[in-house]
Amino acid sequence: MKLIWFIRSVLFAIGQTLSMILFSVLGQLTRPFSFKTRYAFMHHWARFCLIWLKWTCGVRYKVYGMENVDEEQAGLILSRHESAWETLAFQEIFPRQAYVLKRELLKIPFFGWGMKLLHPIAIDRAAGRKALNQLLSEGQARLKQGDWVVLFPEGTRMPPGELGKINVGGAMLAKKTQSPIYLVAHNAGSFWPKNSFIKKPGLIEMHISPPLDVSELSVAEINQAIEDWYTRYLDKPGSQ
Repeated sequence: MKLIWFIRSVLFAIGQTLSMILFSVLGQLTRPFSFKTRYAFMHHWARFCLIWLKWTCGVRYKVYGMENVDEEQAGLILSRHESAWETLAFQEIFPRQAYVLKRELLKIPFFGWGMKLLHPIAIDRAAGRKALNQLLSEGQARLKQGDWVVLFPEGTRMPPGELGKINVGGAMLAKKTQSPIYLVAHNAGSFWPKNSFIKKPGLIEMHISPPLDVSELSVAEINQAIEDWYTRYLDKPGSQ
């Protein structure tokens, strides 16, 4: 069984890598155009990877709570981060978005070139208050122009069933902009684990919360609501 998983994972990696090179190179031709145009082109790479992942590795997904999403108003997506899967899937599931990520990722050949086209909020985690101010400033600008903002409030990928510290950046951005928060929990780490080459077949289940109205909440209360909601889904097993 493990040999089959390995072979199928190799096939996925080949397709993912070759398509990434193709899209990141051709994507440079979209630089003179608007972010909307660049995003429309680059998000097809994420779509391809999800289809290729299903065909090669048998990894499927199902979304619960999509009816909660109001696509007419840009909001914040605050998600659990268990895998590389969600960075692909969100581009297919949610409206046009900007990611908050480590600026070091933009230095990776091909991958970083493609990510730059998606106008991310690239921060230096070691910068402390400066990084937080950048998040608030650029996040507000993205939301104002109608783009959603994706943050992983735990700051790093966490194993299934383990909740990390909830950082305040997302709560502060939501409070400053009075934007709705959509919380996302999933079990992608059960099938595409952190730092693992092997992908296991199965059904990823993703849950989207109703929009969290932050108007009457303090930053601390927002963070507590985030933690409470995540905790409800920590022990949900993946479907095989």
